[in-house]
Amino acid sequence: MADRLSALDASFLYLQDRTTPMHVGSVMIFDPPDGGFEYENLVSLVSNRIAYVPRYRQKVRQVPGRLLPPVWVDDGGFDVSYHVRRAALPRPGSTAQLEEFVARVQARVLDATRPLWELYLVEGLEGGRFAIVTKSHVALVDGIHAIDIGQIIVDPEAGRDQPVPHTWRASRTPSELELLLGVAVDVVRRPTRVVELARGGVSAASGEVCRIARRGTATAAAAAGAIAKATARPAPSSPLNRSVGVHRRFVMVSTPLADYRRIRASCEERVTVHDVVLATIAGALRGWLLARGEAVDATETVRVLVPLSVRGGQAAEQLDEEVMPAFVDLPVGEPRPMMRLHQIAFAMQQQLESGSAAVDAASIAGLAGFAPPTLHSLGARLGNAMSRRMFNLVVTNVPGPQQPLYAGEAPMVESYPVIPLPKGQTLAIGLTSYNGRVDFGLNADRDQMPDVDLLGQCVTDALTELLDEMEARA
Repeated sequence: MADRLSALDASFLYLQDRTTPMHVGSVMIFDPPDGGFEYENLVSLVSNRIAYVPRYRQKVRQVPGRLLPPVWVDDGGFDVSYHVRRAALPRPGSTAQLEEFVARVQARVLDATRPLWELYLVEGLEGGRFAIVTKSHVALVDGIHAIDIGQIIVDPEAGRDQPVPHTWRASRTPSELELLLGVAVDVVRRPTRVVELARGGVSAASGEVCRIARRGTATAAAAAGAIAKATARPAPSSPLNRSVGVHRRFVMVSTPLADYRRIRASCEERVTVHDVVLATIAGALRGWLLARGEAVDATETVRVLVPLSVRGGQAAEQLDEEVMPAFVDLPVGEPRPMMRLHQIAFAMQQQLESGSAAVDAASIAGLAGFAPPTLHSLGARLGNAMSRRMFNLVVTNVPGPQQPLYAGEAPMVESYPVIPLPKGQTLAIGLTSYNGRVDFGLNADRDQMPDVDLLGQCVTDALTELLDEMEARA
């Protein structure tokens, strides 16, 4: 029997349009190895790795009449060279040129008639570097049947790839009659499940809570409680919530992880590095609003949805993860940086004490492979499933390994997530800590946030503010 999409995954496909592409991306920047890194190297690497993740050779097939959600079927015409593409910047390519390339590529909807992913080798960066830019649809990456393509192509050791015999043959595509027969079988075997699927993703957020409930009642109660509180008190009005268009801007900001750790070490025990990151974002949003000439009173807040990772698998080698929602009101009206930090730490502590089973940073970073791309995808799934009235902004913060990773022989030096914009939200922030750095990816609507580069500068300024106040108190 064909593998059917869940109601939530189907809703991501049905709700997608030109202004709301439902894919997650990453921008990975590499130093060139001694022998160079060519397009053929990347094609060979990807061809070998997707042999272990069959979903990357599958596409979506609709059921006649859309009686139930579509199914995954093998793509008989699968062509890896269609999905792995080559691009170049005018040498020496600057960061701004790479950001513009990413913004244009990520704004385009994936072709639903093919497997739902793309990957670009971008050559010509300054210093001989190159970038790999990925796009994976959120319906594709569920952390169980498929992990993000950005996680597949990197390794903790250089040149570890072993050729895989190319023995794959596509299974026969089911006919319309067989698809309809599958619907009939589902009706007989799982009638209540069919009713849920036929609703096509209605109450998707509740569905996510139900999935979390299977992991444990305490976690489910915490998730349900967070959603109930956010629903009872809608998010404050903000310039971050406007109608968005089809074009994007993307900004990359890299900061030292050591700075966040120094600030955390100077505070009381309950403050975490994650809290310092959120305080930095709060300060950046405050600086950005003031620079725009917005009125910012002392009580003003911006509510962020922060997906917290929840352990699902029984072994560390498994990436069977769930995410639960945490809603945090960032105190952008508070002028004192350290006071913002302590207010955020208190709010996060309340979230954790409510019974959530969030995974600590060391556990996430220690997962086999490069877990952050997949966990960013799961966070984006949650953000797009929730009501937009609950929050102003999605922030996904995933700790990664603190040692180099490699694509073939090429060491990765930076990694920036690209989080999709939910409807009515002009900005999404993803960040990954990797090998001593904290890399921010700011994805924004091109028309509503033409000054997203200013927000990027405000991130570094806000971190400096926290450091300055920390040193002044010492």
